[in-house]
Amino acid sequence: MGLVISGLVSAAVFVWAAFSGRATVISAPIFFVGIGFVVAEGLGVAEAEHARHVSAVAVEVTLAWVLFVDASRVQLADLREDIGRDTRLLVFGLPLTIALGALAATAVLDLTPWYAILVGAALAPTDAALGSAVMADPRVPYRIRQTLNVESGLNDGIATPVVTFALVMIVTGSDAARNQGSIHALLGLLLGAAVGLLLGGSGAVLLRFARQKGWSSDELGGPAVLALALLAFLIAVQMGANGFVSAFLAGSAFGTLAGRGGDVEVYYVEQTCGLASMIAWFLFGAIAVPVIVSDWSWQILLYAVLSLTVVRMVPVALSLLGAGLDWPTVFFVGWFGPRGLASIVFALLALEELHAVPGAAVDEVIATIGLTVLLSVFLHGLSGHPLAGWYAARNLSAEEISREPVLRRLTPAPHATRR
Repeated sequence: MGLVISGLVSAAVFVWAAFSGRATVISAPIFFVGIGFVVAEGLGVAEAEHARHVSAVAVEVTLAWVLFVDASRVQLADLREDIGRDTRLLVFGLPLTIALGALAATAVLDLTPWYAILVGAALAPTDAALGSAVMADPRVPYRIRQTLNVESGLNDGIATPVVTFALVMIVTGSDAARNQGSIHALLGLLLGAAVGLLLGGSGAVLLRFARQKGWSSDELGGPAVLALALLAFLIAVQMGANGFVSAFLAGSAFGTLAGRGGDVEVYYVEQTCGLASMIAWFLFGAIAVPVIVSDWSWQILLYAVLSLTVVRMVPVALSLLGAGLDWPTVFFVGWFGPRGLASIVFALLALEELHAVPGAAVDEVIATIGLTVLLSVFLHGLSGHPLAGWYAARNLSAEEISREPVLRRLTPAPHATRR
């Protein structure tokens, strides 16, 4: 069975890589989620417990690499160019999204506060790669693509502590246990941050020094950074710290200190993320989608629709008041907030941490996150080209459109598959 599935995944990757340049209607996540669902229905993959474990490990490792790449690609120059707009979305828009998502989860799903906060935080991060048709479209003004790019690159790392804290509050029962658990979670975040900064910074300095001395191999620079990103995640996890925060800050430190040579090395990691993301979306289609199909309810569907529209777009509109953007631009930025790999991993973390917690709320949380991501895959994937054309027709600017598109995650094959 394992060899058959591996062969099918390999064939799907080859077919997509060969013909993705002509795929103007569907995105890579749509393709691989569909293939995964078909394989699951034909071979019964979703019923295998070990398949779910393999899926969790693969997706967690993929997110660790993604977080590293995201943080390393967001340079200070990118932030300085539109720091007001980026600050509005991350400092004001993201917390508002989490809060509104939690309120909607309480009202629609009747979840208790900490479960509602978990859902709101898990579905707050965006994934620009699911809107790759927009991100790679030179008709869309460069600065708008850059804004979406920076927001997506940083909001998953910022949301991670909120998800972690909500899980701690759910697992621990009494006030004393919650206080102890919150302290442990805070220490885990701080330790993860320290591990990431130390490994990412020292790794960058070491590789830069080795390049200057001619000791390193150009061919192995990329694999070295790939291993460094995974090492930051694994060491933090083994120490009881937050591995995702560690990977995120390791990428930030590496991107700051590695110098220009680090861009090529990070690009290798990014290409690896492209392949890993294809597999992750295949596993999502094979493992999660059959469960969603059988367990969804109208309340979960309603929340998923609200999450992709009102819960995302209202905070964006409020945070961008006074930013000098017209309403078509605000609508465009608000709509292209796809949910992707980070939300899936948060759902897997919830499943792992809350498996012993009594009640049906856990299943409802997992189904809600899964269905929201599934809808996002199709709605954002299919609307990319049409809305990019609509928006570009109303915002023609020769100076903006002539600029080079954002390089991070935007080369045709691997980056369009990311998350």
